[in-house]
Amino acid sequence: MANVLLTQKCVRNCPYCFAKEHMEGKQFDDNLKWDDLIYIADFFAVSKSDSIHLLGGEPTLHPDFCNICLYLLDRGFRITVFTSGIMSPNKLKELESKLLGFAHEKLSFVCNVNDPLESPESEIIRQKDFFSIFAKNINPGFNIYKPNFSLNFIFEYFKQFPLLHKHIRIGLTHPIVGEKNVALSKADMPNMAKQFMSFVPYMLDNSITAGFDCGMPMCLFDDAELGKLYKMNKGRIKFSCGSAIDIGPDLSVWSCFPLANHEKKSLYDFNSLHDITQYFSSKHNPIRNQKYGIFQECASCNYRNKELCAGGCLAHLL
Repeated sequence: MANVLLTQKCVRNCPYCFAKEHMEGKQFDDNLKWDDLIYIADFFAVSKSDSIHLLGGEPTLHPDFCNICLYLLDRGFRITVFTSGIMSPNKLKELESKLLGFAHEKLSFVCNVNDPLESPESEIIRQKDFFSIFAKNINPGFNIYKPNFSLNFIFEYFKQFPLLHKHIRIGLTHPIVGEKNVALSKADMPNMAKQFMSFVPYMLDNSITAGFDCGMPMCLFDDAELGKLYKMNKGRIKFSCGSAIDIGPDLSVWSCFPLANHEKKSLYDFNSLHDITQYFSSKHNPIRNQKYGIFQECASCNYRNKELCAGGCLAHLL
């Protein structure tokens, strides 16, 4: 998986944001340039990768967002846009006029949703406007940054917008190496897992699936709970963690936002996505082999030994 940041501006100030420290001090005109976009597209094509994830900040804030999507679609890429769905009425109209006709398999949105009880009403209204137009292209995404949370509001979104894809991308907040951010602590993880499992019966009954983004330790769930998770996702659930690969507007490259300050390089230093993955693996594997995982039990864990689990996010180890 490779993520391309179109801009480092954002419309929200989420307390758990991975990118907040990375974006501080950036200029407001720090948008990906067209020449660099073309270079990235060529780089992906040479790497034989037909999928591109567009991120920010808020990617739709890039002044050429729609034209960028059309250019990449015309080149045959499958696009996933990670967005808040919060935008001006004029921007939403532009998206509707230029991007509405594409199938979910070609253009999809992972819409990061926050609990309405913890969000300004204006953000919720704009987000629902986005849902009402692009529901068939949207999967909700939810980031867990504290052990007590609710998914019930997302279940209500599925009822209110029946064309939404009934799959929730679940992200865990992790510490950012060298920075201070709001993140789920190791001590909070068992209670977080119990809270998540409390929603699974409803999800099973209503054919709602969920996927863990990265860094979810498998040992947080017992065998019965793992059985329910695999049943809920029809066997497609993972606890592994690899180099996500983020490419910034200045063509800097790092391995996911929690590791944005660790071993950052330039895209020009590599010839393919495979080379980038190999480079970060060479930096990360020795640390994992020495420290095993975020819990003491990771050293002797069968899940880790069988490569079913990565032992949690590397940022905790660093």
